[in-house]
Amino acid sequence: MRPNIVTEAGVQTRVSQWWNAIPFLTSSVVVVCGIIYLICLLTGYDAFYEVCFLPSAILSRFQVYRFYTAVIFHGSMLHVMFNMMALVPMGSELERIMGSVRLFYLTILLATTNGVLHLLIASLAGYNPFYQYDHLMNECAIGFSGVLFSMIVIETSLSGVTSRSMFGLFNVPAKLYPWILLIVFQLLMTNVSLLGHLCGILSGFAYSYGLFNFLMPGSSFFSNIESASWMASCVRRPKFIMCTGGNPSSYMPTYSVQNTTSSGFSTGNAWRSLSSWLPQREASTNQSSEDSRFPGRGRTLSGTVRDPTPPAGETDPNLRARLLEDSTPDRLSDATVTGMTEPIPAARQVPIANAAVLPQSQTQGRVAASEEQIQKLVAMGFERTQVEVALAAADDDLNVAVEILMSQQG
Repeated sequence: MRPNIVTEAGVQTRVSQWWNAIPFLTSSVVVVCGIIYLICLLTGYDAFYEVCFLPSAILSRFQVYRFYTAVIFHGSMLHVMFNMMALVPMGSELERIMGSVRLFYLTILLATTNGVLHLLIASLAGYNPFYQYDHLMNECAIGFSGVLFSMIVIETSLSGVTSRSMFGLFNVPAKLYPWILLIVFQLLMTNVSLLGHLCGILSGFAYSYGLFNFLMPGSSFFSNIESASWMASCVRRPKFIMCTGGNPSSYMPTYSVQNTTSSGFSTGNAWRSLSSWLPQREASTNQSSEDSRFPGRGRTLSGTVRDPTPPAGETDPNLRARLLEDSTPDRLSDATVTGMTEPIPAARQVPIANAAVLPQSQTQGRVAASEEQIQKLVAMGFERTQVEVALAAADDDLNVAVEILMSQQG
């Protein structure tokens, strides 16, 4: 007895976890369809002729309610179980993508468009002047399978898979999957509405190609519904999925008008949508080495500080000539008189400007000090030209000039 108790507890836990993982709307549809079938079963109600989709009754008596009552009624236990078991994986996936309210709106839209297409095709077949198919006008169709075929097409398009498994036996191309299902069900099962399933496939492709875009409201419409007071009890449910944060265009067609690639969930568009939320860096030919968000001189990990001065072999000759000319008193006086008409690097503007306003005696003393520093560095074995450039770059700081010269030697 003990092993049986453990086994029963394990099955109950697994069923509970499976049911709790089904989103709000999908589980609600399963419950509603199951309760309606149980009520019909317990009360002995079998007058499905009053609630099924009947084209002749809709046209003659304008019984539009049949568009929606036909979706939630089922004829047998196997019928309702098969449809609901097929709805759980597809409806759950679509609800996680779209949100509960948007999927509910889409379900109503698909039920409506399926009925309109069914009514249109049945009317054309029944009243055409060549050959009349009167049985299509009097065909009574019930069940959720029409909407299921639409969801199969939409979910297959959104998933981006190239093949689908047929009952775990073999794989078929994803584009042919709904059509093969249509043929298989028609051949293996009796009392199957070919026109109902066909209209479901056509509605699914119409949505995938964006033909229903004008019927889909914006995200603000669904957000307003979710924030309404009468929706508070549903929104608070843990399995309810909000529409906010989903696709901002409020519809998710698979194909665009220009080409046959996915407009909402292809690999390229998904990456573009994701990358739009990431911080991007502008690419240019002259990139600044300093980020405006983090001022100052930084270093990379496991790296060293980047020396701002170029190597000796890559020094611009014109820059070197200007630096040498700037260190002479004649050049300083010319810069004072002419207002520095010649472009001078930004790193050198401050020292020259300061030297221009100094008295003549202080300028001569500074030049003498520079000459003395040059002699010291030349005595250490450095070339005079490199010494002059290094001192100019170091603002006459002997220690910094030595570091520059040592780095050039290395």
